Amino acid sequence: MFEFLIDIYPWLKALHIIAVISWMAGMLYLPRLFVYHANSAVGSDQAETFKIMERRLSNVILTPAMVLSILLGITLLLVPDVIDWAMVWVWGKLLFVFALLLSHGALMRWRKAFEADRNQHTAKFFRIFNEVPTVIMIIIVILAVVKPF
Repeated sequence: MFEFLIDIYPWLKALHIIAVISWMAGMLYLPRLFVYHANSAVGSDQAETFKIMERRLSNVILTPAMVLSILLGITLLLVPDVIDWAMVWVWGKLLFVFALLLSHGALMRWRKAFEADRNQHTAKFFRIFNEVPTVIMIIIVILAVVKPF
C-alpha cells in the first residue's frame, strides 16, 4: 500500500531531520528569550520587543517546524519494512517525542502569558526548563541511532 514511499525514503528522512533541527532550534531559543523577557519590566520597550521576537519565532519557525517534523515522522513510520514494531526503542522514541510535544505546548502557553503580561515564572525557572528539550532530544537521538533496546 505504501510501497511508493520506499523510493523516496532517503528524501523523507533528510527532510525530517531538517525539520527536527529547525524545531529544536526554536525549542532551545524560545526559553532563552523568556529568561530575558522575565527580567524586563512589563510594558517596557524591551518587553514589547521580546513579545514580537517570541511571536515571530513561534509562528514562523517553531510551530511550522514541529508540524513538518510530526507529518514527516508519521510518513516515515508508514514506509514498509523500516520499523520493527517489536523493538522497544521505537516505543521509547515515540514516548519522548510525546514529551517534546508537551514541552512545545508549555512553551506556547508561556508565550501567550508573556503576550498578555501575565507571566508568573522567574528567569531561573526558564533557565532550568531550557534544559528539558535538550535532554529529551539527546534521548530521542540515542534511541533512534543506537537502538539500544
